[in-house]
Amino acid sequence: MKSAFLDYATVSAGDLDSSGLERICPQLTLHDETPPGLIASRVADVAILLVNKTRITRDVMAAAPALRLIALAATGTDNVDLEAARERGVAVCNIRDYCTPSVVQHVLGAILALTHRFADYSRLVKDGRWGASPQFTMLDFPIRELAGRTLGVVGYGTLGRAVAQACEAALGMRVRVALRAGAASPDVAAADGVVRLPLPQLLREADVLTLHCPLTPSTRGMICAPELALMKPDALIVNTARGALIDSVALADALRGGRLGGAAIDVLPQEPPVDGSPLFAPGLPNLIVTPHVAWAARESRQRGLDEIAANVADFLAGGRRRRVV
Repeated sequence: MKSAFLDYATVSAGDLDSSGLERICPQLTLHDETPPGLIASRVADVAILLVNKTRITRDVMAAAPALRLIALAATGTDNVDLEAARERGVAVCNIRDYCTPSVVQHVLGAILALTHRFADYSRLVKDGRWGASPQFTMLDFPIRELAGRTLGVVGYGTLGRAVAQACEAALGMRVRVALRAGAASPDVAAADGVVRLPLPQLLREADVLTLHCPLTPSTRGMICAPELALMKPDALIVNTARGALIDSVALADALRGGRLGGAAIDVLPQEPPVDGSPLFAPGLPNLIVTPHVAWAARESRQRGLDEIAANVADFLAGGRRRRVV
């Protein structure tokens, strides 16, 4: 039973132990990357297909008559035509809760970097302005204490909860969580002690907004110009979820116009951003853009690879571990 990983370099830079996966899939071929023109030939005789972000369409499945399982190296499934998989009887599984420590570290680091204006103050030092200053310190950019301020969380699953708990414990922040669309607004804390608010109210109250929800038709473009206009002018946004949750043009305009305090963006609507991004414009203040690495601590990536092996082993034993189809 042949298997192939089409985009292995998206999870490993040669620093992971793939022996567990190779024991489960003894006829495994690891391709660092697979250009679209080579996908059909590489899946032609494959029964187990491992992918991270490579798009697996109806046509790709048609080119793989032996295909029985698509094992994703991610939680998101938007790169796989799930309906076509159901029609063809192809199982699909994902991995979950493998990168929580890495994402929590990234979000806290981003919040602290934005709040303390690390990049701006570092630039003043490198530009020689501190050396030319008559004072021992520089106060060019405002720094706030986070204790007692409000963290707004959109998406309160494993990642959102972990980030909220870390911000409470480490930074002394108070947590508010966005209600799902259509849910009634509670006037007291929920049974788990968390106050849930409609998104517009959450945006008005949040000093820091962190996004951890999936990309769906209802969440695409959920933060656009009208939503940004509700936020405090010194509020911060951190997005480690999906790029298309936020209108990049509106975000750039809000930063440029001083209507938002800062943003840390780890995900973009197009990845890699071959067509550029409004967030790459020069001079946008207090903006950090990173190349989708919040999840990428080596330990988290190893955990993810081991989860894939566990999913494949369970499938071969007749189980339904982490099945989405």
